[in-house]
Amino acid sequence: MNSSTQQLLFGDEVAAPGPPRQRSSLTFKANLALGRHGWLRLTPAYSRHLVEDLVAPLSKRDRVLDPFCGSGTTALTCAEHGIRADTVDINPFLVWLANAKLAAYTSGQIQEARAFSASLRLADTNGDLWHPPLHDIEKWWHPRDLQALSALFAAVRQADVSQPARNLLLLGFCRVAIETAAVSFSHQSMSFKARNGELDMVDVHGPDNLQALFGKCLFEILEAAKTPLTGGLARAHVGDSRHLQEVLTGKYTQVITSPPYPNRISYIRELRPYMYWLGYLSDGRQAGELDWQAIGGTWGCATSNLTRWQPDPTTPILFDGFPDMISRIAERSHILSQYVHKYFEDCIRHFRSLTHVLAKRAVVHYIVGNSKFYDVMVPTELIYAALLHQHGFRDVTVKNIRKRNSKKELFEFVVSGVFDPRR
Repeated sequence: MNSSTQQLLFGDEVAAPGPPRQRSSLTFKANLALGRHGWLRLTPAYSRHLVEDLVAPLSKRDRVLDPFCGSGTTALTCAEHGIRADTVDINPFLVWLANAKLAAYTSGQIQEARAFSASLRLADTNGDLWHPPLHDIEKWWHPRDLQALSALFAAVRQADVSQPARNLLLLGFCRVAIETAAVSFSHQSMSFKARNGELDMVDVHGPDNLQALFGKCLFEILEAAKTPLTGGLARAHVGDSRHLQEVLTGKYTQVITSPPYPNRISYIRELRPYMYWLGYLSDGRQAGELDWQAIGGTWGCATSNLTRWQPDPTTPILFDGFPDMISRIAERSHILSQYVHKYFEDCIRHFRSLTHVLAKRAVVHYIVGNSKFYDVMVPTELIYAALLHQHGFRDVTVKNIRKRNSKKELFEFVVSGVFDPRR
């Protein structure tokens, strides 16, 4: 079944042929100059412009759910429109980041952060300073920069400021940490820059430059923090999207979300430096276990756990051709076939849970991307459409919204439907 030619699915409309071109306005790049949306980069994040289009028709009577929080784009866009929203993520760092974006900061709190920056002095960074137990940490930062980062982090942690002001300082620290790291974002996920030698001075910023960078990043953050936002209108919660009823109360009229794609990109891998510095991770095993709990996670022990995973016979994926697709992937890689199978089994558990927190006739929008393993296409958008129909949704549509930046067959889609459990 080809997503560019199929017209009907369960009697519902699937977008017509003619896939769109690449559109950077619908990626994380479009968020970088949009105030709070650009506070901290997360490469797989989707665009505020796309969420804006989906939020625009809503009213203040609506209640929006994003069950895959990411960097908080949906919840923040809703808050900017005065619309109530909740978002959930299994990763506590992402929940902290989203809530920091969603907070209403007072002028006094902003002034606290500004005064800290004005009094900061990193010129003397000698001494035994703490840095996180991130494996091979000098692959991330030159020792001189690591010492300066450690001094900056210690100063932020010890600052005599309110917690909201400290959150703003920590956001500035995270920006500096990633902008001074020896990493590149020229591809879909993070990669390390090649060093010419152990003392490659191109990678060294030094205390003075690092302090200046912190001042610049913090200035941008504080300017965006001035933007009026009603505190409490939107909130992020730590929770599992497969067990939403254990975290949320009430009924939601809209779902706007972008779950992880089945493409083996790990959020934990890219978020490790932030999570280690801020204390959300302390060792590699912990990182792997958290990724194993996430849908689509493959970092560390999450990969080895796949070798022992067994499909649940009570959770069949009712999509024509699914067993054959899994078998074809297994011919090349058993572990990848396990990965794809588990991903969609977890999606079923998510949709089962979702039905407990939706109002009747709630509208859902899932931004998803298809995948390819060897020569086997995984039509994620069509499988999502089938699963929605299976769980009580009608008028299911699939719209092709953009060409992605990698293989020519890969696109991004919006899969939408209306919850009607008694139809």
